[in-house]
Amino acid sequence: MGEILALNLWSPHHGLSVGIAILTAFALGVVHGVTPDEHTWPITFSYAMGSFSARRGMRSAFAFSLSFTAQRALLSELAYLGMLKITASPTWNAVVYVVVGVVMVLAAFYVLRFRCALHVHLWPPSIGRCHRQIDTGGWAARTPTPAMAVVHGFVAGWGLGAFALIMATVLAPAMPSAAFGWVPGAAFRLGTTAVLVLAGAVIGSLIRQQRLSEQLAQKVAQEGAGWTLLAGGVLFATAGSAGLVDPSVMTAGVSTGIHVHNLDQVNIGTLLVGLVVAVAIVAVTHTVHRLRRAQADDGAPVADSSAEPSRRSSGLPE
Repeated sequence: MGEILALNLWSPHHGLSVGIAILTAFALGVVHGVTPDEHTWPITFSYAMGSFSARRGMRSAFAFSLSFTAQRALLSELAYLGMLKITASPTWNAVVYVVVGVVMVLAAFYVLRFRCALHVHLWPPSIGRCHRQIDTGGWAARTPTPAMAVVHGFVAGWGLGAFALIMATVLAPAMPSAAFGWVPGAAFRLGTTAVLVLAGAVIGSLIRQQRLSEQLAQKVAQEGAGWTLLAGGVLFATAGSAGLVDPSVMTAGVSTGIHVHNLDQVNIGTLLVGLVVAVAIVAVTHTVHRLRRAQADDGAPVADSSAEPSRRSSGLPE
């Protein structure tokens, strides 16, 4: 019991028992999920927002976290076997930022039904042109799929920060054999999963709690998710590109004096989280006002005044 109460989540030491090492990994995972981490919060916000319900929000967050769990288990095993030297490389993290950003943009193109014409004009100079494909049914957006969240989770998991370093250099080596080398990574991600699934449920339910009709709530959620993914992707790719040009961008930060990883300094990751969350709030607020005005102009009700119709009768998926 004394060892449990004395868990060191800031700088765990070598020589931990197997049980304490696994418990430390899980607790670090919870901290990772609660604190503003650029590899989890922006992506979870985007996918959970597009779910427009608590259950779907949980499903999206779980799909993302399950993939992240598999990736961290693999990373932990490779670290135990000495097959992967894990260091806090600014250049490596910059590359991950760019890849994550590209994946977010591609997901946004799917959700918003963007199409880009791949052609080159010499004069005036231009390369391709993107436009939205208008759906004859009146709505052009699509819901982010769990499969997209799975891909995103695996890609984002390769970002290596303080949590990954602790897991690879202290917790994984504490395992008794290679057969258990993956356990700290899996325990770490399960701790984060518990937080993200709850966050996904809250975000999804917030959309449903607005005084909006079922159809309007779905439109708000989808459009908000699409624009958040697009803006977030551009921000991540831009930050990663800047980091490749000048690696010091990835390590610069202002210390806060708080001995909690992800809260110990304000850096580029913190700024990315703040910007993406701000984009999400603006996108949802703007979409709600725009669609409400459009329905008011058409003379259609903007909210259900009666009891919410059943999903079976509405024809919408659960």
